[in-house]
Amino acid sequence: MSGYRDLHVYVEELERHGKLIRISSEINKDTELMPLVRLQFRGLPEEERKAFLFENVTDSNGRRYAMPVLVGALAASRDIYCLGMQCEAGQLLEKWTQAQLHPIPPRLVEKGPVHEVVLQGDELLKEGQGLDRIPIPISTPGFDCAPYTTMSHWITRDPETGLRNLGNYRGHLKSSTRLGIFVIPTQDVGLHWQKCRQQGKPLQAALILGCPPHLSYTAVAKLPGLDELSVAGALAGEPVELVRCKTVDLEVPAWAEIVVEGNITTEYVEPEAPFGEFVGFIGERRFNPYFEVSCITHRRDAIYGAILSQFPPSESSKIRQMAYEPVLYKHLRHHANIDGVLDVAFHESGGAWHYIVIQLKKTNPSQPMQALNTAVGFDPTIGKIFVAVDETVDPRDPEAVNWALCYFMQPHRDMLVVQGRTGFLDHSGSPQGETDIFPFPSGNSALLIDATRKWPYPPISLPRKDLMEHAMKLWEREGLPPLRLKSPWHGYNLGKWSEELEEEAEMALRGDYFKTGEKLAQQRRRVE
Repeated sequence: MSGYRDLHVYVEELERHGKLIRISSEINKDTELMPLVRLQFRGLPEEERKAFLFENVTDSNGRRYAMPVLVGALAASRDIYCLGMQCEAGQLLEKWTQAQLHPIPPRLVEKGPVHEVVLQGDELLKEGQGLDRIPIPISTPGFDCAPYTTMSHWITRDPETGLRNLGNYRGHLKSSTRLGIFVIPTQDVGLHWQKCRQQGKPLQAALILGCPPHLSYTAVAKLPGLDELSVAGALAGEPVELVRCKTVDLEVPAWAEIVVEGNITTEYVEPEAPFGEFVGFIGERRFNPYFEVSCITHRRDAIYGAILSQFPPSESSKIRQMAYEPVLYKHLRHHANIDGVLDVAFHESGGAWHYIVIQLKKTNPSQPMQALNTAVGFDPTIGKIFVAVDETVDPRDPEAVNWALCYFMQPHRDMLVVQGRTGFLDHSGSPQGETDIFPFPSGNSALLIDATRKWPYPPISLPRKDLMEHAMKLWEREGLPPLRLKSPWHGYNLGKWSEELEEEAEMALRGDYFKTGEKLAQQRRRVE
């Protein structure tokens, strides 16, 4: 199956599956748009969330925009993410793994729809012809100091190796030709920027605002050593078509909606933020580089795409969860060769960043801690609490994980603290405005917990599977509400269960429990 050609085809698919809400009434992008979408993340179960297409967008200055705004189309829910990936939820890990193992390089073409409208030079300085022609919403009205691009995929190139990177970083709208960019030194754009700075030249960049979903999904993933555009091609099943930029030496997707070209200066930095962050707090103002626009190109019927971020759960935490889980899974299975790993879960309550659960069917006692140490070393900014659980524990269910934490581990034996972590947006590591790195005992760290069973346990204290299945038939016969069963939903043996106890349980099912009582009476002892 080929991927979605462009965002327009994908919007049609969302609507066909009942996953799109069109808002035709006038909506102010600065005060109304994001709060309206936010309500479903605070008031609806995940499976009922949908994408929103705003077709009549204005701003607080009374300006009307020709472009509609699309929010929630990438990851408002797991169902929507799977629709964008064109696969079932159970196929996601394997599809992502195969795309990383077998990337498909992009293909350069002469022209594409993204160049239907081209604006550059003095034309960008005219009112409504630069960045101000794009309906960029304010994400956290009442706290953000400006509109920010959020579904903003930046293409840069390593000036030493020539390796291209596609990464998602916010853009702070500062003028019609200037965007602030949030740069983390350890991420690719930060590394590229530092190398260009050492060479005394700016970093060329192209900003993609709206594109087919397989490109967005790779832009937010951690894919060290891989060309994200090649992985996106593998996800789509065909090469990504690229066209050359007009003013910088880069290539961009031919079927993108909007592309902004320019340079990230390495000579100056300026204050950037505040911005509502995915950890659930407003990100503080810091000095960051800025992007000077040299050209804007877009389709005539361009759709502006945005990601709802801020307090989890959000589209930001969901898309990060769905991208990071298969990447870490592949790293554990194919890089570290830990074949007992069954699943990896990034919990949205931690912004799909700081709370990670690894499910294993362990073949030796050292595997859980081996997996935990490999995971904590994957990226110095990702992960604060790492938990390993058995195959009997659902790694995505917080109640199940908490149960394992309570009864499958001992803190003095099964916990390890790892220091020297980077405190990315973690306000518990240092007061706001101070450095993130402190000498011990201050600073940031990670907690590794082996919450797997160390020896045989008695059975799960739930009715046997066949009896629960019979109960489900009775439930349906009585017309009771639809069930959403959580694992475990039936009892099963965990290794410590004798044949005698098994037989007594069978006798009880037959009504012969008095016979067991007689047997137990024969084992009576006098109290000493």
